[in-house]
Amino acid sequence: MLDQGLQIEALSIMPLCMDHHVYFWLKDEYQNEVDRAIFEQGLAGLFEIDLVASGRWAVPAKVAIRPVIDQSWDYALTMQFKDLGDHDIYQDHPDHHTFINTFKEWWAQVQVKDLA
Repeated sequence: MLDQGLQIEALSIMPLCMDHHVYFWLKDEYQNEVDRAIFEQGLAGLFEIDLVASGRWAVPAKVAIRPVIDQSWDYALTMQFKDLGDHDIYQDHPDHHTFINTFKEWWAQVQVKDLA
């Protein structure tokens, strides 16, 4: 368990005020090892955009299934930005548009959940 003092210190070192969460459901034809590896490379490339302060991509955790758990998605990414302005600039970044244009046909569904 993280000591509260350390947690508060960590937050004061890098105060972030914008979280961007995206959930992806891949179409069935892209549910293979080769395409998933290509998609993972695309996700990783988004973190090379210098406006992204931190974050990661992931797959559903192998947790005990409960009625409130949704593991229907294939990939999620979470990104932190120092402010809403950086997030807004990221949305128009050419590399972000390249990712969307490259993979939008792969998605059965996408959900975005932003936190202030």
